[in-house]
Amino acid sequence: MPVTIQQIAEAAGVSRGTVDRALNHRGRISPEVENRIQQIAGQLGYEHKARKKSGKKKWKIGIVTQLAKSSFMLEINRGIRMAKKEWEDRGIELLIEERESVDKEEQLDAIERLVRQGIHGLAIMPIECDEVRDRLNGLIAEKKMPVVTFNSDIVGTKRLCFVGMDNHRSGQAAAGLLGMLTGGNGKILIITGHFNSALNNQRVDGFVKEIKQICPGLEIAGVQGSFNDAEEVERIIENSFANIAGINGVFVVSGGQEGIGRAFEKLACKKRPYVVIYDRTPRNEKMILEGTVDFLIDQNGFEQGYRPAFVLADYLLKKQQPEKEFMYTDIAIKTRYNL
Repeated sequence: MPVTIQQIAEAAGVSRGTVDRALNHRGRISPEVENRIQQIAGQLGYEHKARKKSGKKKWKIGIVTQLAKSSFMLEINRGIRMAKKEWEDRGIELLIEERESVDKEEQLDAIERLVRQGIHGLAIMPIECDEVRDRLNGLIAEKKMPVVTFNSDIVGTKRLCFVGMDNHRSGQAAAGLLGMLTGGNGKILIITGHFNSALNNQRVDGFVKEIKQICPGLEIAGVQGSFNDAEEVERIIENSFANIAGINGVFVVSGGQEGIGRAFEKLACKKRPYVVIYDRTPRNEKMILEGTVDFLIDQNGFEQGYRPAFVLADYLLKKQQPEKEFMYTDIAIKTRYNL
């Protein structure tokens, strides 16, 4: 006798609606609850309708990432691996192209490799440029291929949706934090990763606009690019403090954060500046606990890596459109007290 949703709900101690959202990946529940319900369903022998249908055709979803060696990719990659594992027995194969740089030619090559392998849908961390934009729009228009962007978005495309942080609003949140810490006076040094990164630019833009509104007494000491390199972050901080007086805040919007502590050690500041960084990684947690930085803004990288495959699978199997265009993850502010 087939296992019912009611039986799964009773076994999991949740409502039928929660089970339905978990089995159909409709969101509005945490990944942990969704995973637990799916595990219980598997143990009870539940067979999803989409799994039965998927046996008729081998679907392939391509995934393109960038900055593969960056620390913030740890959680995103964990989400991708979890999604890949869950779809293996449902007739959907996830083909992953990881790239280490933010280079448009590398990204275009990754897209072409996946297209040659016959993918039916694409999830991508896009580089903001006309070439990538045109290629994505070509796949959408000519091949009727659904595209989902995650972590970073790209304007001017007809992608299904974006999964990731509202980066402009997260920059505003960082401005609020540093405004409170500094008392609204002093100078803030901003360190970004790549100037051609829409994600980084949105964070900086949100920060600068909000600071001007709420703390007119705070000056921007400069915006410098580090290429997500720790040695470059270290050099930028050393040079800035040597040449600009009155810096009492540092905002690092991308990778290479471990260079912050090394710079402070060399500078031997009597009172270190206040610091806000991004991404909950083991190294960044260590800096929080050691008192090197004050706040960490986490973007729920696991969800960003995990969710796109389910959005694309729903579209391919059931022609189901995502519930909204922007599927924003939480802006989670972490301190040493709530890690």
